[in-house]
Formats: sequence, C-alpha cells, structure tokens
Amino acid sequence: MKNKLYIYCLASLFATSTFVSCDDELNDLQPFTEGNPETFFNSVSSFQNGLDGIYSQFWNYYSAPASGLQGIPDILSDNVILSQTGRRSNEVYYDYRYNPNTGGAISLYWSEAYEAVNAANLVIGQIDNLADGPEKDNIFGQALAARAIAHFDLARIYAMIPTQSADAANSPGIVYLKVEDGDTGDPFAQPARETVASNYTEIIGDLEQAAELIGDSNGEGRLNSDAVYAMLSRVYLYNGDYQLAINAANQVTTSIVDAKIEGALLAVYEDTSNEGVIIEWSVNTSSESSFNNVGVLYSQTTPPNTVSEYVIDYEFFNNLDLNDLRTEVMQFDATNEDNNYNAVRKFLGETGQVNGRVDVKVLRAAEVLLNKAEAQFELNQANALETLNILRNARYISYTGGENGLALEDAIQYERRVELSFEGHRFFDLKRRGEAVKRSNNGDIQDGSGTQPEVLTLPAGDYRFQLPIPIDEINANPNIAQNANY
Repeated sequence: MKNKLYIYCLASLFATSTFVSCDDELNDLQPFTEGNPETFFNSVSSFQNGLDGIYSQFWNYYSAPASGLQGIPDILSDNVILSQTGRRSNEVYYDYRYNPNTGGAISLYWSEAYEAVNAANLVIGQIDNLADGPEKDNIFGQALAARAIAHFDLARIYAMIPTQSADAANSPGIVYLKVEDGDTGDPFAQPARETVASNYTEIIGDLEQAAELIGDSNGEGRLNSDAVYAMLSRVYLYNGDYQLAINAANQVTTSIVDAKIEGALLAVYEDTSNEGVIIEWSVNTSSESSFNNVGVLYSQTTPPNTVSEYVIDYEFFNNLDLNDLRTEVMQFDATNEDNNYNAVRKFLGETGQVNGRVDVKVLRAAEVLLNKAEAQFELNQANALETLNILRNARYISYTGGENGLALEDAIQYERRVELSFEGHRFFDLKRRGEAVKRSNNGDIQDGSGTQPEVLTLPAGDYRFQLPIPIDEINANPNIAQNANY
C-alpha cells in the first residue's frame, strides 16, 4: 500500500462538502487528481467546507462505535471492567495484548488523525486566497487549532508525555506535518519521527497562534476562542508548564454547569444542554449514514436487557460519595442474562433514547478547573483548594474539604477521575503522571462478584502506555521507527 498517511485524498471530498476517509482509493491516485486545492479554495464558503472536513475527521476517530477515542482510554485504565455477558469487544486492549498488527483503535487513530491534519493543512496552505480580515483570521485560527489537536492526540497515544518521566521529552514523538502558505506539501514524503519536546513546541505554537486569530463563537461542534484556551490549559499541563496552564484557564469564559439544578448535568449528556461544554464533536444530523452510535462501545440496549461491553469498576463506583450528584450521569442499573451490572450512563443516548447516539464531549469547563487546580498545586499555590472547591460546590450536596499537602493532591486527582470518567481521560492522566494502572480484584457483577480482570496492573512506565505504530505505516515508511518492545 502507498504511504497512506501523507497522501492528500481529494476524491469525492468536494462534492459532499466534507472530507471522508479514502483509504481504498489511495493505491493508484496521484495527489489532487479529483480536485486542486489551489483552485477549489477560492471563497469563504469553500474554506468553510474545508473546515467541515476537518471536523468530520475528528468525529470519525473520537466517535467510532467499536474503538472511539472517547472510550478506549477508560478501557485501558481502572475505571471499567469487561462484562462477561457482552461481546468481549476490545478485549485485546483491555488485557494489554495489542501489537502493531492489532488494528482497531491503533490503526484508526493514526489514519484518521493524520487525515484531520492533512485536511487542516489544505486550508492553511491556501489561506492567502482569502482577503485579509476577520473571516480569514477565524478560518485560519480554526485550522491551526485543529492541526494542533490532531497532533496532540497522536502524540499522547503513540509517544510519551513530557511529564511522564525525566527523559520523556527526548524520546521519539510523532511526525508533525506542516505546510507553508500556498504549499500543498509533498504527498510522498517519508519523514522520520521527531522528539516529544519538538512535538509539544509545535502543538503549543499552533494553539498560541490560533488564540490570536480565532473568533469567539463559531457554533456548536466548532472551535472558538474558549476552545483554544481550554485546550492550551490541557496541553500546558501535559507539558509541565504549570503557570501557563493557569494563565490559559483564566482566559476561558465558559463556566461550569451547576449540577444542583435538578437534571442539569444529565441534560448535558443527553444533548439537551451544552452548559459547560467547550469542545464537542457533534452528531451530523444532515445524513443518516453519518451517524456513529458512540455509546455502543460501552453498552447496546436490546429490550428488556442491556448488553454491556464494559461496566463500572465495583470499587470505583462504591467509593463514590453518597452526596455526589454525578452518580446519576455515571451509572444505571442494567440486566443481562439474569445478571445485574453497574452500566455506564454517559453516552447512553439522547433524551428518550438508549441507542448510544450523542455528541462527544471533548473538553468541558470542569476539566479547565481541574487543570488549573492541579497546576496550582504543582506550584505550591495556596488557592488550589479554592479552585477545586468551585467544582465541588457544583457537584456535591455537601462535602467536608479542607485538604492540604498530599491529601489535596489526592483530592484533585480523585475529582478528576470522577468528573472525567468514561470520557477518554483516565489512561492519559495515569500515563502523564507516571503512575501505574491498578485495577481492583472485584468481578464484573453489580455486587462485586463475577469474573475478575485478567490483568490487574500495568506498571508505571510500562512500554504499553505507548500504543504501537500501525504495521501498515511501518511498512509504508522505512523512516518511521517502531515504539520500543513491539
């Protein structure tokens, strides 16, 4: 197969106003045989179509029903346990038996994220076709931010995270694909991997430039100024730039939803409210074929039973505070084959549905608060507790609080685990902090009985915290080195 990663696939893209995966068409096509970006990108509307293509690629790899980035990082962690009465989907990931040939998530993230990068570079490379002004700046800012986010996803999946260990910054990263104005790039280039440090410099550079250009409001499912600063708060935290993480968090204007208003938080996950949501990839309602039922990664409902693929870890769920209002969005009682389970309610479905069809919540105001609180703690700032309590005031009927020292650090990480549960964070949080995955030895049934996990621990620093580069990419580009031990 040709170098799938680097060929700009334009066949059928412009006719549908969206960029789609064109892997089957790559073997024989020369670049731009079906469309020329130099002539296509000639109006604001055509550039908007280009942006739609980028967002479509994000939706493809975040929401894929079998292996979306919204769920796999929780399956790789200690938040869920494999249900023995499910289809045993993604078991190879749950048991850490993946390799370069595994396919599924490993190949999906690599191909779709780089297609998002390519789509962003098409927009960036032709941006000077637009007249200077706010519209050009806003489009340019969205494309830069999207390019950064796609590369950030690739880097945290396939490479180490700068805070993970002392030598992480000098370890192999991913390829950062950039184009200059008016450039379409070399579709047959075979670049080598850069360092993690270089990757994060490029990611931050794109985001910082985007922050100066992007508009304040671009509509649901699109990036805006708050989205860029919120993402910067996350990336700075991953990079150990704690004061910069605080500064970026302070630029975000979106506020946390108050769960004490009855049903407020549940409405967010049923897509009747966007309160507190900063970045989401939205269900495309214009075409039935475009739907991905993202929630089926956790459960499929076949009345009167729920076939759960993964259910909430018994110890995790039973350690939740009785005053925690998040319980209703995390869990529902499910039955299958006469067994009761603590099933995952987030991503169950829109209001009145149980089909797993919902928008993907990529980044919420609650995470920004947690990013800020953790960064403040790392800098020994006394107001870390105050920041954490903003979140807890909205999530608990009542709580004790008052922690300091290591107890405060534990409290921040506990709230992060609960607040962001099942949204694709836990594995990366353990990885970036250099901690092990430690699963409880309880079973999958609601009362803690049933079958225990096959693997209880992934040691801190284990090579499997970096997923392998897909074998197709290794075969296509001899300059791409595989991750260690694969």
